[in-house]
Amino acid sequence: MLIVQISDVHCGSMFNYGVFRTAMDEINALSPDAVVITGDITENGILSEFKMAAEEFKKLKAKNAIYISGNHDYRATGYLLFKQFFPFNQVTEVEDAVIIVLSSARPDRDDGEVGHRQNLWLENTLEKYKDRVKIVAIHHHIIPVPDTGADQITIVDAGDVLRSLVKAKADLVLCGHRHRPWKWQIENIPVIHAGSVSCEKLRGFFLNSYNVIEVKDKRVKAKLKIVGGDYMDFKEVIQKREILQASDVSECSDSLAR
Repeated sequence: MLIVQISDVHCGSMFNYGVFRTAMDEINALSPDAVVITGDITENGILSEFKMAAEEFKKLKAKNAIYISGNHDYRATGYLLFKQFFPFNQVTEVEDAVIIVLSSARPDRDDGEVGHRQNLWLENTLEKYKDRVKIVAIHHHIIPVPDTGADQITIVDAGDVLRSLVKAKADLVLCGHRHRPWKWQIENIPVIHAGSVSCEKLRGFFLNSYNVIEVKDKRVKAKLKIVGGDYMDFKEVIQKREILQASDVSECSDSLAR
């Protein structure tokens, strides 16, 4: 089973049409079983941006497309528009896996919150699907990400969420929000952060990217895909960060793209 995670599209002033359409062509060629879009589809949550995003996503051909709202989508009463333009499914079964969505965006707030009731629901849902590969997707990051500056906009109840994920033995967590690809390992759970697929605002990794995740025999293998470029293992992302500290940023970005 193949899952693609894209994030932080940001239809609006910083949206790169060419990069996004290249990504759509690449993803369609993979014929993934599911595409998970982990939030910030728009820049300001306004009607014209939602219309733009809906039109652009018509290019995506996927068996399952899972759309998650981000804090930018909930600006300017965008929460009233999101479900009009994008279907919302909190639980999606895909072969021997289940993709569970946590809603962390709150109207006109940049920080995220899961909340006590949704957290209890998460534990119960993970228990219900204990015999499947359990993938949890959320817009906000549950763990701070390197190279993203002062961090005051994580999930306010991240500790409770992490406890539930560990207690119920989630197999994989997908996050967006920080425009910085990264991978953490918490207990036995890989926590994969996506970069931005099409926004010009990038942090610490200066190319647009998305994640390609293979699930086989209940094992999860994730790689980073540079839009228009090569695949990278997440270990390489850490190594390239060290190279960036000692090299010219533009030269390193050029080598990554190749």
